[in-house]
Amino acid sequence: MLQLDRLWEFLQRLSPLTRSCLLSELERLEMNGIEMPGSADIQARLRAEFRQDGTTQHRTANPSRFFFVPVEQLLVDGSPDHANLGRIARASLTPIWEWISRDLLPTMARDYNAKMKELIASDNQRELRKGANTFQTKVTKSLEGTLAAPDGIEQIRTKLKAYTAAPGVFEDVKKLMQAMQARELLAQFSESLPERIVEFDDPQVKKMTALLDAFRKKNPAAVPFALTLVAKRLKEPWQILRLATKPARSKDVDDVAATPYAIAVPMVLDQIEDKRIALRAALKNNRVVTAKDILTDIYNTEYAIQVRIDGIEDSDWGRRLQGVMNAITAMVEAEVRRFPAEVGHVLGSRRLRSHQSLAGRLTYFAWKGRDVIQDGAAFCKRLIG
Repeated sequence: MLQLDRLWEFLQRLSPLTRSCLLSELERLEMNGIEMPGSADIQARLRAEFRQDGTTQHRTANPSRFFFVPVEQLLVDGSPDHANLGRIARASLTPIWEWISRDLLPTMARDYNAKMKELIASDNQRELRKGANTFQTKVTKSLEGTLAAPDGIEQIRTKLKAYTAAPGVFEDVKKLMQAMQARELLAQFSESLPERIVEFDDPQVKKMTALLDAFRKKNPAAVPFALTLVAKRLKEPWQILRLATKPARSKDVDDVAATPYAIAVPMVLDQIEDKRIALRAALKNNRVVTAKDILTDIYNTEYAIQVRIDGIEDSDWGRRLQGVMNAITAMVEAEVRRFPAEVGHVLGSRRLRSHQSLAGRLTYFAWKGRDVIQDGAAFCKRLIG
């Protein structure tokens, strides 16, 4: 306890932003299953401190919060070590802001912070948005120049190491630049979407495809972000898969991979990866009910991929899916083994895989039958046409 108190005394000498960065890093290590002695106590003290002053570790400075507004809908809770197509790890924001403030544009960042704090105090929303937009443009231009320089990438990586050990934060820096470049277009696209898409049926898929086609013509590099915005509106985010499978000539994996929005498939695989991390955290904290819900979602998403794409098991997508499912299976089996066989464990229940039941198998064959009819009709249409 004395050693912990001395460590805490040292941490108090650091800036709030640096302590926030430390908390994000400790959480990242925990998400990746890396145990550090005393980490839980330090995290608890840091969280208590941020709660006490009315902030969180991800919103330690209001000026930074205004800066990141354009990417708020793209944020995902998870480890920066796991890259997400079209999404930015929330834990990456603190080290990125630290790097911007201390290395990329230190003088401009200092001026921005001072000006924004005055505007926040006066609650001048119009000027706050204007000030944030101006600094966003400056940062974006600076990033463009730095990344284009011969040693720019290595320079950024080296500087980021001072704030985080997560190599994935560099990828989030690049995604941040792309999202900031397209921020106005993404805002317009977001406004064109309904608040919620309860049923992602054929008419909705057609409507979303038309919106995405128009977006893609203007900024093809930002399409993953637009897909993320669509996924956030869906009752089941994995349903963005339909944007890849619906327009395909057939359900064959190669035909799906040839569609304009085939990137939706690895994005759904990203979702499973995120759920794997969430499952590990739930099991570590003995939140069994939460773990059960997460595992059910994982199984349902796995089934949705398998039933909609034929031959996926022999593709890179399939190998990635099998790898993450093997890791999940090992995690679940280790948890189940903690309990005597006569007691059992809810995570070992076959009911979690509802598609393996009789009703689930009938649904599977119904899908297959419908696909055969649709493929046959499409083939006949091509012959006649």
